[in-house]
Amino acid sequence: MYRVTVERSFVAQHFLTVPDPGPEGEVHSHRFTAEVGFEGPELDEFGYLVDIDAVKAATTTVVDRYRDTTLNDHEPFAGENPSVERFARIFCEAVVAEVDADVPERARVKLWEDDEAWASYETAL
Repeated sequence: MYRVTVERSFVAQHFLTVPDPGPEGEVHSHRFTAEVGFEGPELDEFGYLVDIDAVKAATTTVVDRYRDTTLNDHEPFAGENPSVERFARIFCEAVVAEVDADVPERARVKLWEDDEAWASYETAL
């Protein structure tokens, strides 16, 4: 199985909307690190699983959308608790929509919200 991964870090804010969120219910920042990966058993005619530059560009586009903003203010989070799990799915789906890739079978985002905690989302392509 081949894998290609691109990593980007950025700061964004959010506040949790669950009952009794404690201090997480106030706006606070996280230094997120997104690991964006594609995998599949085959390479294309040029020996690529996916064009790394295309993955870098797509990841940058998604990071730029959320960098230095409050996640709660973005439409995908409307009426939803902006958990790191939900953010991983939203981030993954946004990158996949930006990358034109026929060969990979799966895409995954592992989204660190600090040095100790992360969530991931994986989807078949």
